[in-house]
Amino acid sequence: MAFNLEDAIAIANQAVLKKFSRNLTDLEIIIIKGACEREEYDQIAAKHQYATSYISQDVAPKLWKMLTEALGEKVKKSNFKEAIKRHLETQFTHQYCLSSFESITVKNLKQKGRKKKSFSPTYFSQNKQDFSATELYVERVAIELRCYETLLQPGSLIRVKAPKLMGKTSLMERVLAQVRKEGYRTVSLSLEMADRQTHLTNLNKFLRWFCLNLSHELKLPNQLNEYWDEEGMGAKVSCTTYLEEYLLPAADSPLVLYLDDVDLLFPFPEVYVDFFGLLRSWYEKGKSRQNWQKLRLAIAHSTDVYIRLHIKQSPFNVGLPLELQEFTKEEGIILAKQYGLTEDSSLVDSLMQLVGGHPYLLQQAFSYLKSSPNVNREKLLKEAATDAGIYNHHLREYWLSLQEEPKLLSAFKTVIFSTTPVRLENLSAYQLQSMGLVKLTGNEVEPRCQLYRSYFSDMIGNQGNENSK
Repeated sequence: MAFNLEDAIAIANQAVLKKFSRNLTDLEIIIIKGACEREEYDQIAAKHQYATSYISQDVAPKLWKMLTEALGEKVKKSNFKEAIKRHLETQFTHQYCLSSFESITVKNLKQKGRKKKSFSPTYFSQNKQDFSATELYVERVAIELRCYETLLQPGSLIRVKAPKLMGKTSLMERVLAQVRKEGYRTVSLSLEMADRQTHLTNLNKFLRWFCLNLSHELKLPNQLNEYWDEEGMGAKVSCTTYLEEYLLPAADSPLVLYLDDVDLLFPFPEVYVDFFGLLRSWYEKGKSRQNWQKLRLAIAHSTDVYIRLHIKQSPFNVGLPLELQEFTKEEGIILAKQYGLTEDSSLVDSLMQLVGGHPYLLQQAFSYLKSSPNVNREKLLKEAATDAGIYNHHLREYWLSLQEEPKLLSAFKTVIFSTTPVRLENLSAYQLQSMGLVKLTGNEVEPRCQLYRSYFSDMIGNQGNENSK
């Protein structure tokens, strides 16, 4: 099974949680990442402003000893990923999913007085009846499992970050399907559905829209007029009361609320300051109030959080952070096989040279090739970055969006025509990252893939030629 560093850390964390009933600390994760990047302890310490002796003589030795016990073999600075891989190969498929799901789920079910439920090692893959028969999906087992286990915990919060079209929604819908099997209520709400002029410029209208949608998704009658008192209590207290006194007590089961596209609020400070503060306050209530422990939050966004929020009012610095990565070559091959394209492994190599591990762009190519078995693949790749290619609609939509934002287009032009990563003004970098057009390399950005560099360099160059006539 292919996995990246984040997956390896997630698997190690679950092993530690199972053995010692605690998660890896931020510093332990920093040490693991540094070790995998072959950094010396003094480099790790300097980068993160710790004393070298504290890391090398205290935290690191304890970490490797703990992982040795959790994984059942000698773990040291030089072999962490190899040890994780061996653990995955020898135990994960036979024991890990089963024990991880049962260890939490059985406890959870016993609290409800329900019968023990058994899980097979391929629990996620065997339950695809919850999804469209036409949907093809590359499992991200470690992340799915981590999301699932976290949402079973009272008052939990998950933060999922990835550019558009990277699979955030597909992943979370699979996780929500699994918690529904535990009897949990779930609501999936995209802020894309809010009217920008009506809802996103007025807090009271936005919170009423938010509560009405929750009621609708939970199939509960609209009771807003019974709980809403904008003039007396204010919109925030009215919204909180609606959840606390109506939606949460409407059933004994926990409520998982998944909010997608929350970064659409970033341009609207008149709404986001108070709404994100509300989410944080609900999360804090879940630490001590039993009724609020029924609420489990998951929020997804496409870019780094560039808005200004007080540290104690932000939901973006608490809970479990997860970031979806591009597909590895192995995952690209798995997706190709799902489309029946198994006879030519060089196809995946050629495509990934063009689009990287972008899930959506790979899927589009494989889908086209499956429906057009006689297509000339060399021609497909040659025309991909043109208006005659298979990505023409996708690329055109980006181009039209950029033309509506001259400042953003100018910033992207700088990126496209630079042979090395460049530093942009923060807001432009975040916006381009959110769109999925660039990827961050430290504090600098570069085109997400060769497809974008080729297409947009041609379009921008042609535009310049037309303007000079």
